[in-house]
Amino acid sequence: MNDLNQTLFDRAKTVIPGGVNSPVRAFKAVGGTPKFITHAKGAHFWDANKQRFIDYIGSWGPMILGHGDPRVLEAVQKAALEGFSFGAPTEREIELVEMLIRLTPSMEMVRLVSSGTEAAMSAIRLARGATGRQKLIKFEGCYHGHADALLVKAGSGLATFGNPTSAGVPPEVVKDTLVLEYNNLEQLKQTFELHGNEIACLMIEPIAGNMNFVRASIPFMALCRELCTKHQALLVFDEVMSGCRVALGSAQSVYRKSLPGFEPDMTVMGKVIGGGMPLAAFGGKRAVMEQLAPLGPVYQAGTLSGNPVATACGIATLKAISEPGFFDALALKTQELTLGLSQSAKRHGVDFSADCEGGMFGFFLLPELPKNYPEVMKSNGELFNRFFHGMLSKGIYFAPALYEAGFVSAAHSSADIQETLQAADSVFQSL
Repeated sequence: MNDLNQTLFDRAKTVIPGGVNSPVRAFKAVGGTPKFITHAKGAHFWDANKQRFIDYIGSWGPMILGHGDPRVLEAVQKAALEGFSFGAPTEREIELVEMLIRLTPSMEMVRLVSSGTEAAMSAIRLARGATGRQKLIKFEGCYHGHADALLVKAGSGLATFGNPTSAGVPPEVVKDTLVLEYNNLEQLKQTFELHGNEIACLMIEPIAGNMNFVRASIPFMALCRELCTKHQALLVFDEVMSGCRVALGSAQSVYRKSLPGFEPDMTVMGKVIGGGMPLAAFGGKRAVMEQLAPLGPVYQAGTLSGNPVATACGIATLKAISEPGFFDALALKTQELTLGLSQSAKRHGVDFSADCEGGMFGFFLLPELPKNYPEVMKSNGELFNRFFHGMLSKGIYFAPALYEAGFVSAAHSSADIQETLQAADSVFQSL
């Protein structure tokens, strides 16, 4: 049979760098030909060859209700008829922001933007402008978008500059970015001892979804908060992935269960809050947010920020996930999946560990869950590629990379989970 995915990929490569508009889609990490998707419904999508897949990437997180939820479709269709974009304020922008503030009390004011990269970049500029400091802390394995200052890996020691991880990023742009090891308490203490009065912000994925699924430990998160408060640096939570995905109140609400009163100074959000449309946000305390133009000296702007169709999509999605019992049901489905995968791997003697929160999960071909990026790197990449392609051949679409989290939606049925587990049992046996 003619492989239409290959035909489309060959065609794309002649006009799009690598044939894709975001690198992970190219299947370069796992090998093979990417699937070109034609349409989706519920928990499934179909490729150019008309093969159906159970979707566990959900557009990398946003599709928490599944594809084509009727409530969201109705809201988007109505908004589209009223106008695609105005370049002027709308009431829906206010409504969406008011919803975000109710769900995330640490944010007193919010600015809407169009992408997670834009939100993280703007939050860092605001932190620097509000504090008058230059340095920022990030952690190896956490991804905050592709702004120049964030494409950096650690130097050889705490006192050395970070090194760019992309061509085109000048060394002087990343010299104020300090890259530390996730969950390393001593290194964090030493860094603040060395640079405490120079640090504008510490940015962290509280549940890191870009080294698969790794949680910040309770002691580590408590120390982040303590040191930022002590040294008057801003604690910035990147909840682009975890926001309204691991819980209605996002990851910060999960940490509050163990750390009463805990909250970050700023939060970066995206994905779920836009329901699949290009929409993101950053917010924080009023005194910080009022440093933004037109009130303050920190400039930030966007032609399509607060887009009327995107805000309609986001509002409908947030209303749906706010219904009583939504996250309890979603968490049970995700737990059923990860527990089933773990049991199947164990039956067949395959090293495997998994974790989940709400509708977000991750698994590793390791006997124990890793705590940081170096431990994640010990996972068996070749074995993962065999597992990925084995599952793909059976119509199960996991992330095409070892270091990406997965997502369950409200549209996934018990039959979908069981089909996935049956496929996994067969693939684990072949490994």
